[in-house]
Amino acid sequence: MQVKVVDYHAPDAAEQFTRSLHETGFGVLVNHPLSQSRVETIYRDWLAFFDSEEKHDFAFKADTQDGYFSSEISETAKGSTQKDIKEYFHIYPWGRIPAFLAGDAMAYYESANRLAAELLSWVEKFTPAHIAANYSQPLSHMIDGSKKTLLRVLRYPPLTGKEPAGSLRAAPHGDINLLTILPAANEPGLQVQDKNGDWLDVPCDFGMLIINIGDMLQEASQGYYPSTIHRVVNPSGEHALRSRVSLPLFLHPRDEVVLSERYTAKAYLDERLRELGVKA
Repeated sequence: MQVKVVDYHAPDAAEQFTRSLHETGFGVLVNHPLSQSRVETIYRDWLAFFDSEEKHDFAFKADTQDGYFSSEISETAKGSTQKDIKEYFHIYPWGRIPAFLAGDAMAYYESANRLAAELLSWVEKFTPAHIAANYSQPLSHMIDGSKKTLLRVLRYPPLTGKEPAGSLRAAPHGDINLLTILPAANEPGLQVQDKNGDWLDVPCDFGMLIINIGDMLQEASQGYYPSTIHRVVNPSGEHALRSRVSLPLFLHPRDEVVLSERYTAKAYLDERLRELGVKA
């Protein structure tokens, strides 16, 4: 299994990128249009926010799923018995966000959302006809007018040595959505599971953009695009003493979009949020 690193400006970028998604569930882009300096600014400013008490003024709302999720109520991955070692903030254009952090975060949201839509169109273009015939509508139409695309600012705090046995920064999981767009984090740790069950490090040099398939696209494509299981492992040595910050954008369809005979997008999302323990 080899996750391809693709130059965004290469003549065959769309084809090579889509092939990597089909073969591995992941693709990595370099020379992409997202601003690295803005990403670094967001990392710095949000780490300071997570170190402040102000974060508690934005405690998440179960009905809207926006705002701050503390480590005490953060996700438990499907199939795991331990909560992930992380805290995070959910950003939607219609949701709550600290005013002094809104400018860079929303500018990044817009640019990442545009790129995600372009990458979804690449996937659509290179989907074999017999697979595309199963889509209830073109992939690019599924996200038109969606209010569910989510920017999550994640902080994995320094380890204390008192973490519950077996707990990880992020236990093995698949994402819920269509595509996930992820700038390389400030610290390593992201791994993907190959078809033999072995864990491989995902290329993540600072400035790279990691993209992976979510469960909704796997469902809509009847498994042609696999939602590969991934995790964030606990570091050792001096890395364990540092926070890790991550900035995934989860591209979501509109609620009413039919993914398969089994699910609409809303039904699928609600089921998974209940499994994660963040929705009743």
